[in-house]
Amino acid sequence: MDYEGALDTAIRRLHEEGRYRTFIDIERARGAFPKAIWRRPDGTEREITVWCGNDYLGMGQHPAVLSAMHEALDATGAGSGGTRNISGTTVYHKRLEAELADLHQKEAALVFTSAYIANDATLSTLPKLFPGLIIYSDELNHASMIEGIRRNGGAKRIFRHNDLAHLRSLLEADDPAAPKLIAFESIYSMDGDFGPIEAICDIADEFGALTYIDEVHAVGMYGPRGAGVAERDGLMHRIDIINGTLAKAYGVMGGYIAASAKMCDAVRSYAPGFIFTTSLPPAVAAGAAASVRHLKTDQGLRDKQQENARILKMRLKGLGLPITDHGSHIVPVHVGDPKHCKALSDMLLEDYGIYVQPINFPTVPRGTERLRFTPSPVHDSGEIDRLVRAMDALWSRCALNRAELSA
Repeated sequence: MDYEGALDTAIRRLHEEGRYRTFIDIERARGAFPKAIWRRPDGTEREITVWCGNDYLGMGQHPAVLSAMHEALDATGAGSGGTRNISGTTVYHKRLEAELADLHQKEAALVFTSAYIANDATLSTLPKLFPGLIIYSDELNHASMIEGIRRNGGAKRIFRHNDLAHLRSLLEADDPAAPKLIAFESIYSMDGDFGPIEAICDIADEFGALTYIDEVHAVGMYGPRGAGVAERDGLMHRIDIINGTLAKAYGVMGGYIAASAKMCDAVRSYAPGFIFTTSLPPAVAAGAAASVRHLKTDQGLRDKQQENARILKMRLKGLGLPITDHGSHIVPVHVGDPKHCKALSDMLLEDYGIYVQPINFPTVPRGTERLRFTPSPVHDSGEIDRLVRAMDALWSRCALNRAELSA
């Protein structure tokens, strides 16, 4: 086989479809977020404003987080030195898990190197714990959930997005005695819509199913202590397994599940993705714990972020742009074409110093390509104004170009 030729063909296809992914080389500066330095391929530099980061609240720059990380780094050094089973469990990991269990009002929590691994490892392990398990998965669940369910060797059913009638029909068609689990998200990150948590819990109770919720885009952001949408809605006690991340609103790195002590113990004991992976560096665990602890009381950051999201959506809607607004903090502007989406992203960066990454297939379905803005509490009114003015100018220009191409 011509291996080089096969690689060339695969990469060329991405270029032809307009969805080849370009990494933008940026350097975040402590205390300057959302500003960063963009290092161009030619070696020149430019200050830009990051509008697509998942550090939703700027906690990656927070003094409490940095202080905790410095303290742990000075005390322990860089790495953990092993897996959690072999020398990689430290007081910092235990403190972090205690903070997370308290956050979600669960008996225990289990920390992984990422939320992707937490989803994949847990969902692929559950059929080992519950033989014959059937997993009912929302069709728009994250790739990590899909992969874990696909690999677990058990039965799966895919229900249409947020379609409770379809979910019910799938449950009714299966053996009432079979163990069941419903897997869904609280906030779906590409459109920013919410999962119907209470209704799914009601259905789960009716059919004797476990509930598994991904709160990755909600932890730190919603609820009186930042535990997510389930906390905001008073439903945490009805969720059996909560998945969350430490790499978005908490600004650090890592993922976790929170559940009963027995559930966490079983996953810890059976999941290869946990057993055979080196644990987080102690400094990272310390920073994450400090961030979780801080956001249990800092409602001001959440309020300011939501306010900025509302303002940005209102102003973009005022321009007539195709905004999807489900009331969450995510601001998607639908473009619908991968090449136009990339062109808009490039022009925003080059002409206006605004960085927003194009979101193309396979992250979203073909024909739904978009720019996904994530305003933070530290994007000020001037930066919002510059973004709106840039989008106004570029959207008109791109619309004219599209008209000329189709003429």
